[in-house]
Amino acid sequence: MKFDNLLSEINGFGKFQVKLFLIQMLSRITLPCHFLLNNFMGAVPPHHCNISTLEDGGIFGNLTPHQKLLVSIPTEQDGTLSSCQMFAKPRYEYLSGNRSEEASIVECQSGWVYDNSTFKSTLVTEWDLVCSRKGMNKATATIFFIGVMIGAPLFGFLSDRFGRRRLLLAAYISSLAFAVLSAFSTSYVMFTIMRLFTGMSLAGISIIAIALNVEWCSIERRTFSSVIISLDWTLGNWLLTGIAFFVRDWRMLLVVVTSPLILAIFTWRWLPESARWLLAKKNAEAAHHYIAKCAETNNRSKCIATITPKTLLESAEVDTGDKKYTVVDLFRTPNIRKVAICSGIVWYGVAFTYYGISLNITGFGLNPFLTQFIFASIEMPMKIGVYFSLEKIGRRRCEMAALLSVGVCLFTNIFVSKDKWIIRTIVAVLGKSMSEASFTIIFLYTIELYPTVVRQNGLGYTSFVARLGVSISPLVMLLEDVWQFLPAATYCAVAVSSGLVASLLPETLNTQLPEFIEDIEKPRNKSTRKMVIQ
Repeated sequence: MKFDNLLSEINGFGKFQVKLFLIQMLSRITLPCHFLLNNFMGAVPPHHCNISTLEDGGIFGNLTPHQKLLVSIPTEQDGTLSSCQMFAKPRYEYLSGNRSEEASIVECQSGWVYDNSTFKSTLVTEWDLVCSRKGMNKATATIFFIGVMIGAPLFGFLSDRFGRRRLLLAAYISSLAFAVLSAFSTSYVMFTIMRLFTGMSLAGISIIAIALNVEWCSIERRTFSSVIISLDWTLGNWLLTGIAFFVRDWRMLLVVVTSPLILAIFTWRWLPESARWLLAKKNAEAAHHYIAKCAETNNRSKCIATITPKTLLESAEVDTGDKKYTVVDLFRTPNIRKVAICSGIVWYGVAFTYYGISLNITGFGLNPFLTQFIFASIEMPMKIGVYFSLEKIGRRRCEMAALLSVGVCLFTNIFVSKDKWIIRTIVAVLGKSMSEASFTIIFLYTIELYPTVVRQNGLGYTSFVARLGVSISPLVMLLEDVWQFLPAATYCAVAVSSGLVASLLPETLNTQLPEFIEDIEKPRNKSTRKMVIQ
């Protein structure tokens, strides 16, 4: 009996699966909190050069604070004070409107003064990551995602070797530890190192949790379960917005958004191991234990009365012996090689464009909290639409449509001036919703594309490629110094290209999850909606 058929018989989405999903939610809601944390932790408040040294010299006399700034700091074309420059000496003639003489302008000499009305403290105010050092602020997000990039294949390999459950606990504990150490960093270097390791640890939660959940769902409930799982990201997005609104200090913010992992560690004991993985590893006794537990929880114990560990073991059609699979096995044979290359390119495009939009919430003219809330809220109706679309037209065409739509929205915003912030925000929200749809689809799609014996290796590999894109994504915004439309044009080109590559992937709607690589190298068996066990 095929494992998918067995799951359908004992209810592929019953109380057992609901309990599993709710426990996993405690850890998964922390993912968007950390992945999008730089929107608030690395926020750049309005700032200008510190002129207190000039004031200490007593040369300002009885000037008002505004007049002191007017004679000490040049203004930009829009009339705002320069953020990075000051006059070498006060220009008192500016008070009378006389600007005939050429003023000597220098870089800030004594640091900066920040507007703390929105944020009490951020990474920028902590270590003066502005002007010539603004790249260091963007680098904090890049370094974090480099950690995710490294952690994804590492945890993917280890969880395929030693199991989902144990590696998930390791990811919980290490994520909590490194996040707290990040909050107590005493230097920029220490902070970036701790964020690197935090990213590595959170990658384990990201790829293991969703695979464990989907591996316990039957074919007919797989799409529904995947969309339900993705709602954890939406809840985490809302949670981040709410916490950031009330906690304006970056250190405390980091601690608070990580705190759900404490509950996740305590509830880990009730998580099951993946029975699919256990069967792939020929551990029929343990697999039978968890299957019996699932049947009992779902009130279907009678359905497996005749199922024994021996019959479960016989259901594995291909004898793999003690073979140890690695990421290299993703490229050994033609079909899985094609899947690996194409899915890697699509993942790169999905992540690159998603975070390109998500990490630029200040670029649309709205309050950052409101923008983040709108971005999070649009995800809920979009994911409902994704569910029905996936059921009707399949994974491949949905992924293509989502990515191409993102490209259209990004291209459109190039031609909308920044003063039309309402139109820019509407187009950006549409682009964000489609990029979120592409992310929701690709997670489910990838799980269905790769066989059980290398599924975590496949997720680890694709996540590695995706985080490579994410690592570069924040730095692309620095290209606006070359040409203001170059970042948007870059994101647009990547979205369209990856959408076209998605057309090369096989359709997986209503197919059984492959167990072995040999299943990839032969035609897949289609499954009907109503499963009948012989």
